[in-house]
Amino acid sequence: MAKESIRVVGAQENNLKNISIDIPHNRLVVISGISGSGKSSLAFNTIFMEAQRRYMETLSSYARQFIGNFDRPDVEHIEGLRPTISIDQKTISRNPRSTVGTLTEIYDYMRVLFARVGIPHCPDCKVVIEAQPSDQIIEKLFASFEGEKIKIVAPMFEKRKGEYRKELNQWKEDGYNRLIIDGKEVNLDEEEIKLERYVPHDIEIIIDRNLCERKNEPSIADSISLALDLAKGKLKIIGEKRIRTFSTKLVCSNCGLSVNEFNPRDFSYNTPVGACQLCKGLGKIPQIVPEKFVNLELSIAKGAIATTTKSLKYITYSGISVKNLNQITKENGFDIVTPFKDLTEEQQDLILYGSGKKTYKLKWSWGGDTTTWQGKGEYLTTWKGIIPLTMEGYYRINSLKRKEQLEKLMELSTCPDCEGKRLKPESLAVFFKGKNMAELNQLPIDKCSNFFKKVKLTQEEEIIAGPLLKEIKNRLSFLIEVGLHYITLNRAANELSGGEAQRTRLATQIGSKLQGVNYILDEPSIGLANRDNEKLLNSLMTLRDGGNTVIVVEHDEDTLRNADILIDLGPLAGDEGGEVLFSLEPKNITAKEAKTSLTAKYLLGLDEIPIPQKRRISDKFLELEGAEHNNLKKISVKFPIGCFIGVTGVSGSGKSSLIKDTLYPILVNKLLNGTQQVGKYKKLEGIEHLDKVVVINQSPIGRSSRSNPATYTKVLDHIRDLYARLPEALVRGYTKTRFTFNTKEGRCEACKGHGYNKIEMSLLPDVEVECEICKGRRYDDETLKVKFAKHSIADVLNMTVSRAKKVFENQPKINKILQTLSDVGLDYIRLGQPSTTVSGGEAQRIKLSRELSKTATGDTLYILDEPTTGLSFEDIKKLLVVLQRLVDKGNTIIIIEHNLDVIKTADHIIDLGPEGGEDQGGYLVGEGTPEEIILLENSYTGNALRSVLLNEKKEITLEKTEVFDRNLDPANFLHVRGATKNNLKNIDLDIPKEKLVVITGPSGSGKSSLAIDTL
Repeated sequence: MAKESIRVVGAQENNLKNISIDIPHNRLVVISGISGSGKSSLAFNTIFMEAQRRYMETLSSYARQFIGNFDRPDVEHIEGLRPTISIDQKTISRNPRSTVGTLTEIYDYMRVLFARVGIPHCPDCKVVIEAQPSDQIIEKLFASFEGEKIKIVAPMFEKRKGEYRKELNQWKEDGYNRLIIDGKEVNLDEEEIKLERYVPHDIEIIIDRNLCERKNEPSIADSISLALDLAKGKLKIIGEKRIRTFSTKLVCSNCGLSVNEFNPRDFSYNTPVGACQLCKGLGKIPQIVPEKFVNLELSIAKGAIATTTKSLKYITYSGISVKNLNQITKENGFDIVTPFKDLTEEQQDLILYGSGKKTYKLKWSWGGDTTTWQGKGEYLTTWKGIIPLTMEGYYRINSLKRKEQLEKLMELSTCPDCEGKRLKPESLAVFFKGKNMAELNQLPIDKCSNFFKKVKLTQEEEIIAGPLLKEIKNRLSFLIEVGLHYITLNRAANELSGGEAQRTRLATQIGSKLQGVNYILDEPSIGLANRDNEKLLNSLMTLRDGGNTVIVVEHDEDTLRNADILIDLGPLAGDEGGEVLFSLEPKNITAKEAKTSLTAKYLLGLDEIPIPQKRRISDKFLELEGAEHNNLKKISVKFPIGCFIGVTGVSGSGKSSLIKDTLYPILVNKLLNGTQQVGKYKKLEGIEHLDKVVVINQSPIGRSSRSNPATYTKVLDHIRDLYARLPEALVRGYTKTRFTFNTKEGRCEACKGHGYNKIEMSLLPDVEVECEICKGRRYDDETLKVKFAKHSIADVLNMTVSRAKKVFENQPKINKILQTLSDVGLDYIRLGQPSTTVSGGEAQRIKLSRELSKTATGDTLYILDEPTTGLSFEDIKKLLVVLQRLVDKGNTIIIIEHNLDVIKTADHIIDLGPEGGEDQGGYLVGEGTPEEIILLENSYTGNALRSVLLNEKKEITLEKTEVFDRNLDPANFLHVRGATKNNLKNIDLDIPKEKLVVITGPSGSGKSSLAIDTL
């Protein structure tokens, strides 16, 4: 029998204290605890890693040689493991070709839908392109030309080069003497035809001349049949007043454009068949930015163009010399010694973008005194401009390094050919119920879902596309259920936030309808408003009730309270965490658990984040008028100076558009002389109340292993100063540069201070192997002999913040910075932890600690986006103390947040909505104190906040979706429906689980098709 639970015995990964625990199958299991308590160590580093390792062991040795070995987690043993899928915030694809549509496979279903029942149109004429049988062609011919004299013509070649001597002779032998060549009628019996070989030609055979009357229908039908045979399905009718093209294939009857039968590949921008030819399916192309490309203060002769060589003789990539450019400017009445800023706009445009069809006689020369051959001469050319010529050079060069150098002067802009739609014109001209593929993918998911719900299929379409439509509608509904109604299917995966990416993958898994799987999720509630959180919980229940075990690392109170089993780790972080405090149903938590568990204290109401007794009031404001970026509806907002301001609203309501895309770039440009792109607005007043603006977001603190919390917060500088003052260092003559792993003086030269060596695997990902010389410590042995309190510099980098505080408690400069890290709840983080392994929430708090360690000036505006990511109740309590301390010093804080414990402590709330998306989002629902916001009837924030401020019990409405007894295994059978692989005849089959099942039959009966190719 299958195990009823996952049994973990003796887990010691990271800070776990040899813990053992049973996690029941087919339950929603939530793992809680403060940051650094060991939640991820148990869920991801132990359970998931062991499941992944076991899966890898089932692969062939041939496959494993490409994947490499997975280390066994530090655990005695684990029993009852099912196939396990991790849905975290980091494993989303960063490929620009990956979108929400491709991740959820909705786009794949839509490609098949359009290929099967889409209606092709001519991309130029916009008329429907139809394949017509000959009898339909005859009827349309009479409808258009009856009573007219007509020529029935077979189009043989269109715009094709060649002499066609062989073809002309053959047609003459076959009796086809009358032709139309390049628009002129000729008779092969009367004249000898000689065609130029390298000139494109149009050649048509005149099959018949006739009067279009019903009495002549038999002869006309014969001629049409003959023309279609000769021209491979094409036909042209030349009447007295018009010309029409017909085809038994997909050909535009108006202009004659021919297209092949469409298949799903034609709607994929990841294949050359379907992708736009210019942008190769990316929707964007790199374009040189003139502001980066040209130094306005310099002249062309002095190197105003960024790609001018050091000798000032040539402009790299463009194929033009400065001397030639001087010839061109002189012929247009100006020179290259004038500073670029002093040239007229027309003169600047001529240099950058060319002078049209005007030709120039330019001189060229090659070689010199030291070369074995020389040459010079003249050539005629038009002037395209430096930017177009440089772009041509960019596409010509193969060197990745040279391309990257030029890309620093570029930005991605919308492709002018496909207008960002990624597909070729023929594919964009195929419509399903009035919409093409790009239009559907540009709709917000809720609108896209409504479109497909309203679709009415004909009886024939239902047979062809019914199942496809059902799958598309289901998967769209799953995205809506996890709170992603406001995003579009063409949203790039690398533009999704961590929470959005995770919920996208969650919707994909719900759509896959797998059974008997362990799902492990990392804070799926990130970025969700209270209303959307209920939908997320319902989705988790759906996943569970499909016969799966759902393990969630989470801090959200609603998720904790609605868990089947709540496992709490702690009691504290780092070395003081890693123990199982309890594993219970939430309703069974008592005061006994609260003695050691901070989570239990908050859930039982024995501890809480207090509501401020007094809200700050300001008479100074930052007033933004007429903001209309993205979905903002020309709103005007007042931000009180010197206050703690919360910006709230459901997902997609316009919070980021208002703060990150409009307010912040305005202030950066005004206060810090920035050049950021600003969302559309009318005016901003009150800037004089601020001296600087700081955004503290979740972007990485560094992008290499050399960057870490110690380097980012500058505490390592002070530690290096300390080590350089030690007697041992002074005797050896060491300076502070000896104690950095970025210089040759003290680092391990075997690994260049990385602590590991990178092995290049050619076509495979590089492998990092711990350095055998320094054993990952980064420094050489001599440097490590210098110690403070018996600790080398490598030991210090391996310390947690809490440990380092004790070691350096008598070092004020060092301890001040370490204390700020502790204040924001990062006691557990190691000083030398590579920045590439720091989560978004941790990165944000490290940035905040750096700001706290700086000398306060007041009058600073701090902008934070979801700073509670990854934080427990206790962590949030600590964070709020720090933030309120900043405001008490005269600073202003704007925080984009959904967490009610944070929102309730704000002095002022700006609530956007009421819904998300283009139509119903972007309005100012209300602004004021929390007490004023709860009076608004149309505010989701107000409704949720009411229960917190008035201490009302909040009820979560969960849908009943159970499909089986969760005390039993997911199902007793594998259900196979409609198997048609190879010769299988649409068979349905129920295969019992936990049985020895034998599939029999004669050779070729379909055994392997069922067992291997299907199952």
